Amino acid sequence: MGFAELFFIAVSLAMDAFAVSVSNGLMLPEIKKRHAVTFGSFFGVFQFMMPLIGFFLASSFSRYITAFDHWIAFILLALIGGNMIRESFSEEETAVSQENILSVGNLTMLAVATSIDALAVGVTFALVDSGSIWFNCFVIGIVAFALSYVGVMLGKKISGVFQSYAARVGGAVLIIIGLKILIEHLFFG
Repeated sequence: MGFAELFFIAVSLAMDAFAVSVSNGLMLPEIKKRHAVTFGSFFGVFQFMMPLIGFFLASSFSRYITAFDHWIAFILLALIGGNMIRESFSEEETAVSQENILSVGNLTMLAVATSIDALAVGVTFALVDSGSIWFNCFVIGIVAFALSYVGVMLGKKISGVFQSYAARVGGAVLIIIGLKILIEHLFFG
């Protein structure tokens, strides 16, 4: 996997964290850089850890499934991407009181919820030649940190419409990457 693919995966995984950061930034009465750093740190750490966990869980049984690993990668990425797109059309919103936005419990819950996709991506990293898992996770974590930071800082300036758009783009990128993996293994592998 090249750096461009890894970067696009990292960006698509961070779209949920970005969207959550923007929406929470809209609710913060006074946005400070430390708020953005706090959000970025939580999302970045969880986005770093989850693919690592998925990778090591899948590594223990990957030798048994190499004959159809490309199908697993495609299905996982297509399901995750499709789910992100489907959820972006949902009108259901979770309300979080302003007092709790920056609480450790709230940030942990949001970071876990937005990084579940990264766990599945870690599984796909174990199934395809994806390079160094540590480097991949580092890039994913840094991108999540940066996009979350920017999301909070821009929260007051961006409308709620952008949140669903970001999730749609992220979902579409995951589906496209899944298709690319499938096509490469079926026709060029």
